[in-house]
Amino acid sequence: MKVRTYETEGEVPAELCVQAEELREQAWPGLAGPHDPALRPVPMLLVTPEGVVTAALEILTKDIVHRGRTYRASGLSAVATDEAHRGRGHGRRLVAAARTEIAERGADLGLFTCDRELRGFYEGAGWQVLEGTVLVGGTPQEPFPSDREGFDKVTVASFFTDRAKRDAEAFRGCRIELYPGVIDRLW
Repeated sequence: MKVRTYETEGEVPAELCVQAEELREQAWPGLAGPHDPALRPVPMLLVTPEGVVTAALEILTKDIVHRGRTYRASGLSAVATDEAHRGRGHGRRLVAAARTEIAERGADLGLFTCDRELRGFYEGAGWQVLEGTVLVGGTPQEPFPSDREGFDKVTVASFFTDRAKRDAEAFRGCRIELYPGVIDRLW
């Protein structure tokens, strides 16, 4: 199997794009759709030699301001593994590759939320949970926090640059204004 990374959603070959959309529909029926281009989506797919997409995700990126400092942050969105291929390490392999990709692209940190039950999955792929940290998505006018009623999310992160590693404690047990917009309300 090979991890394939594309610079834009439009570069994904049509046959792979269709399969990736089917995986997202399996994971989130009715919620799949294109990402906000302002977040510079980078699709990543895990593909068999026969051309079957077994796992898919997108990396989204934006600058955030936290405690008066600006950081380049990237996060994972729409992580999905084909139901027929789950439990074989395909998703974990792709999520670990995405972590490396984010670091190589120069992000200060990787930062996103996941369902609490998936905490171990992401930790196994090299991410760390930020206990008590809440990401605030949406917009400043219409915030969409990860601790809203009915959500059971944890925030996971990786710190890549020396500056981000030094500042890592500033991201623990706090609210982080991500504000990715109205399309990707919370990556």
